[in-house]
Amino acid sequence: MTGSRDEQWSDRLLRLGMVVQAEIVRLQREHGGFDRLAEPTREAAGDRIYAIDDFVEGAITREIRRWPAECFPLDLVAEGFGDDGHMRFGEAGVTSRFRLIMDPIDGTRMLMYDKRSAWFLAAVTDGRTQTGCLRESLASVSVELPTSKQYLADAFVAVRGQQTRGLRVDLTAARDGEGTFSLIESACSAASEFAVTPSSKTTLRDGFVSVVSYFPGIKQLAAELTEKIAAADPQLAEAPNMFDDQYISTGGQLVQLMTGRDRCCIDLRPLMAQMNGVRGPVMSAHPYDLAGLLAAQQAGVIVTNGYGEPLDAPLDVTTPVHWCGYANAAIRSIVEPIVQGWLKEKGCWPP
Repeated sequence: MTGSRDEQWSDRLLRLGMVVQAEIVRLQREHGGFDRLAEPTREAAGDRIYAIDDFVEGAITREIRRWPAECFPLDLVAEGFGDDGHMRFGEAGVTSRFRLIMDPIDGTRMLMYDKRSAWFLAAVTDGRTQTGCLRESLASVSVELPTSKQYLADAFVAVRGQQTRGLRVDLTAARDGEGTFSLIESACSAASEFAVTPSSKTTLRDGFVSVVSYFPGIKQLAAELTEKIAAADPQLAEAPNMFDDQYISTGGQLVQLMTGRDRCCIDLRPLMAQMNGVRGPVMSAHPYDLAGLLAAQQAGVIVTNGYGEPLDAPLDVTTPVHWCGYANAAIRSIVEPIVQGWLKEKGCWPP
C-alpha cells in the first residue's frame, strides 16, 4: 500500500466499506425478500440492531484483523460492537494508535425494506490525541450500500487537506454471483472517478430543503420551521417550489448535499425533543452517523451545529447531535438566521 499514512487509511476504509457492500449484495442475492433481514434482534449502545446489521459484523471484524500491525492497537467505536459500542483490536492497557468510528449501515430501515440505498460510514483519528472527536479525522469514507436492483454504487473518499474523490463501482459481477469480491480489488481499480460538487444555486427555489422529522413527535415543529425557511426566500413568493426529501440516513443526506442534489438539510432532533420536554435518550443522529463529515466538508459543504458553530462530536455511540448542512454560503445566509431566530423563540439557545 503506497501513499501517505492518511491516504493509506482512506484506502483501508474504502476496502472495508466495499467488504460490507459485497456482504449486502450477497445477502440480497441469497435471501431474496426482506422479511428476515428486517427482524429486530437486540438493543445495543446507540440504536436498535436488526438482522441485516448482525450479518455484516463478522465481515467487518475479519477484515480489520487483516490490517497490518502498524494499525494497532485500535479502538473501534460503532453501534452493536462490544457491550458499550467499543471494541478493542490489539494489545490492551496501552494507548491506542488510532480510533475508528463507524456506522456499518446508516439507513438500515430503508435498505432492509429495499427502498433506498444505505451508506457505510467510517472515519479514523489519531488515538494519541487528548480529545478524540470528529474534527480530528485523518480520513473518512461514505460507501453506498445498494438496493437489490442496483448495478452501480458510489463511494466518497476523503483525506485531510485534500479534495473529496467520488468513485463509481460496477456491481454486475457481484450481482451475478461471481465471487464475493475477490472482486474487491478489481472493483476498486476499475472504479470510475467523478467530480464531487455541491450546488451553486443561491436560492431555495426549485431545490430540496429538508428539516428532518423521521419519527412522530417532532413533525409539527419541523413543519413550522420549514414554513419559516420558505418564507425567508423572496423567490419562493413568486413560485413556492421548495421540495422536501426525508432520506432516513444522515450519511445519505450529506451525500445529497455534496453531490448538488440538495440545497440544505436541518437536523435539530435533540433540540426539538428538548422543546417537547423529552428527557433521556432521543431518536437522533449520533457521532457515528456523521463519520462521513470530512468527505462532505472537503467537497465544499458547510456543516455546523444547530447554533451555527463548526460541527464536532466526541467519538462515542450515545451523544445526540444536531446539525445543519448548506450547499454554499449563499444558502446558509438565507437559512441560518431563520434557524437561529426560531431556536431562540423556542427557548433552545445556549446561555
